[in-house]
Amino acid sequence: MVKLLMSWDIKPGSESEYFDFVVREFAPGIMKLGIQPTEAWYTVFGDGPQILTGAVAEDLPTMKSILASDEWHRLKNKLFEYVTNFDYKIVRATGRFQLP
Repeated sequence: MVKLLMSWDIKPGSESEYFDFVVREFAPGIMKLGIQPTEAWYTVFGDGPQILTGAVAEDLPTMKSILASDEWHRLKNKLFEYVTNFDYKIVRATGRFQLP
């Protein structure tokens, strides 16, 4: 399995709309594509990204195919309406917490 590690900051003043989008559209959308969310962390204090999240897929070809899809680009672009400093990487899933 491989894991998609993502991080971002929520745009000030967009928190309510952001959380609504993530719960109602982003998380269900990536699950429909074949990516299973594994964790999400919200940073309250300190430096670093405000949101850290991970999601797994069966294998690297599957993950790459999903990330090349029109639906992934649609979801990601809609996420960009609410966030800044988006970053991601794909790593081999270890079954433990992993940082981007």
